[in-house]
Amino acid sequence: MEKMVLEEEIVIVGAGIAGLATAIALKRVGIRALVLERSDGLRVSGAALTLAPNAWLALDALGVAHKLTPLYAVREKMCITNVATGAVQEVSLIRNNRGGPITVHRKTLLESLAEELPRHSIRFSSKPISIEAQAQEGPYTIHLEDGTVITTKVLIGCDGVNSFVARKLGLTEPVNSGRSAVVALAVFPEGHGVREHVLQFLDVGKRAGIVPLNDKEIYWFLTFNTPKGETMTKDPQEIQKQVIENYAKDLPPIYAEVVRHCDLSTLNLAPLRLRLPWDLIFGNVSKGNMTVVGDAMHPMTPDLGQGGCAALEDAVVLGRHIGKSFIDNGRLVPGAVAEAIEGYVKERRWRAAWLIAGSYFSGWAQTMTVEAPTIG
Repeated sequence: MEKMVLEEEIVIVGAGIAGLATAIALKRVGIRALVLERSDGLRVSGAALTLAPNAWLALDALGVAHKLTPLYAVREKMCITNVATGAVQEVSLIRNNRGGPITVHRKTLLESLAEELPRHSIRFSSKPISIEAQAQEGPYTIHLEDGTVITTKVLIGCDGVNSFVARKLGLTEPVNSGRSAVVALAVFPEGHGVREHVLQFLDVGKRAGIVPLNDKEIYWFLTFNTPKGETMTKDPQEIQKQVIENYAKDLPPIYAEVVRHCDLSTLNLAPLRLRLPWDLIFGNVSKGNMTVVGDAMHPMTPDLGQGGCAALEDAVVLGRHIGKSFIDNGRLVPGAVAEAIEGYVKERRWRAAWLIAGSYFSGWAQTMTVEAPTIG
């Protein structure tokens, strides 16, 4: 059986938020990209995510914001409970008249992004197993697990924390933060009756929260210091049980009640990892016409709520730089595209590094541990 050989201008690896947004940003300047996704459909692990005003500016630039804003409410206030003292602090989430954050279903966001792309822009069940550069500035040859071979002038990795493209660039592997997170949706068929405010509960070594998505669904999360030497279970029912019995026992009763209503199909438990800021500052974020976007570039802990937001920013910035090169030259010229990618890296590298550091130390401060968890 002969191998299928495809030739593309730009290939994006990963059809998550970063990959789809990058493809849209390129499409808006007249460039078609092929998006490769290893799964057989859009991946929706994570249930929901909160998007800050900077993310909505990016979504507006991508022409997608208007599809989502009518579906979800802006969160104007957050009530933070100190579990040890019982003190409750009310915090405004509105900053400088820019509006507040909005929490959305991850699936809805991904589908809204995917709808903006031409048919056949996403190739599912396409897992890269090797990448070869024919020269410093490409072209690149991608071998897929199914035997397909794809050559491309530009390669963009949007393939998450365990990025295959980041490894090809030589970026160091993300490290464990010493913490883990559980996220899921809770469903109340008759309505939950919870106010629209965000509720957070802070205790030594853990942070929990609930965010109403609509009248019948609540997004809930828990971050905690990972017990040393313990293996994480993958059984959703067992995870739910452990959260209720071990982590929620000292929290206000409303939290355990929300967890009891968990839709187990949405539950996800994972260690929190990050790329060390200095590895991002001094590492190879690009080589020739190859680079990375989103978690493939800057995995971070969720404590500032900026992982997905920064990925959307990345997409807009990279699209702008490559788009300008494309318009100036009338086509994708390898050397000019490499310069455009260098401009993108220069613009994003330091911001991403600060977000990684800020997220990590914010998580440490919020959970009031005596010392920060060891990174490594």
